[in-house]
Amino acid sequence: MILGRTRLQGTARVNGSKNASLPILAACLLCSGQSLIKDVPRLQDITTMCDVLSSLGAKVSREGPNIVVDTSGIYSVEVEETLMRRMRASNLVLGPLLGRFREARISQPGGCNIGSRPMNLHLKGLRALGAEITEEFGYITARAGELTGAEIQLDFPSVGATENIMMAAVLARGVTIIRNAAREPEVVDLQNFLNCLGAKVTGAGTDIIRIEGVSKIHPAEHQVIPDRIEAGTYMVAAAITGGEVTVTNVIPEHLRALMAKLEEAGAVIEAGDDYVRVRGADRLFAVDLKTMPYPGFPTDLQPQMMALLTLAEGTSIITETIFENRFKHVSELRRMGAEIKVEGQTAIIKGKKKLYGAPVEASDLRAGAALVLAGMAAENGTLIEGVEHIDRGYERIERKYNALGARIMRIRSEGSH
Repeated sequence: MILGRTRLQGTARVNGSKNASLPILAACLLCSGQSLIKDVPRLQDITTMCDVLSSLGAKVSREGPNIVVDTSGIYSVEVEETLMRRMRASNLVLGPLLGRFREARISQPGGCNIGSRPMNLHLKGLRALGAEITEEFGYITARAGELTGAEIQLDFPSVGATENIMMAAVLARGVTIIRNAAREPEVVDLQNFLNCLGAKVTGAGTDIIRIEGVSKIHPAEHQVIPDRIEAGTYMVAAAITGGEVTVTNVIPEHLRALMAKLEEAGAVIEAGDDYVRVRGADRLFAVDLKTMPYPGFPTDLQPQMMALLTLAEGTSIITETIFENRFKHVSELRRMGAEIKVEGQTAIIKGKKKLYGAPVEASDLRAGAALVLAGMAAENGTLIEGVEHIDRGYERIERKYNALGARIMRIRSEGSH
């Protein structure tokens, strides 16, 4: 339950990145021994990845904000279907298992229902490295006598496919080149961790990544980058409530696309070396935006930005190019009084003076975040169902926002920690 009309004020520290932690935890499978991953958020998705690693025989323990992964006792290369269904990113174990053991078996992954995210680009890349892959009865089995470097052209700069191919190629013979690779900061962080393990990976952050295969790697320590989506959610929250929030432990460069759109909408932004301060305005203005692979506007911040634009003067147009089902929050925002029309992959938002609290449901992680922001800005109270989706990507969201002056109460603790 959220009581609205609150103006957020204060300082919020961002956790380590969920979307960087998941492939880095999976990459621990590449070698035998104990790796230490620092500043890993306490989230349901992280718990699921730890459960996946444990099911394969790894010993996983949390020490405060850090996670220790000991992979010296791996006895299985098959991930149980129940674990795969809990989170799509479970598929990130495919590359490292294939790289180290030359065999892996997973079921088709689950996760948020925000659109088709097929495994074909992952499998195309792994086949190019020499893997034999069979798909039957909902399972994917990959085997290889030997993996050999190859030139791989991705049809789309898929983050997951880029990461899986990078991890599989680390122990392959020869050089692998990934063209049209994803450029997201989380891919760069994975490269940095792989190189800590002794891999030879260059080019992450550009659209061409080069992996020179090595014969041996070793465990390592690594500090995860800050979560740019959590940071961005705080920034939009400050703007939508007309508040002033300083977001710390951030890399401002990762947030340039959002900063530009928030300034266009009327917010005042100050960026330092490791912080961003956002001051909301009395009037918000309409903005047009299109989601794009990094460094474009992130699809993971589109729902939050839509919540803001429901209160902006004029007509805003949002075009979603990444996921075809990423407008599920539209019907819920309409219940709160928003005027939004959807035509295909485009949403046309006519700004209103006010939103009104209503019973709504989070259909997925970022849609849930958008409803939290809308609820903080709305009149009266908003009851959000499906908070387990929100818990997948935001650690104790009610505590963090209440510390800034929000009034959020968790009524039931299902899916919470």
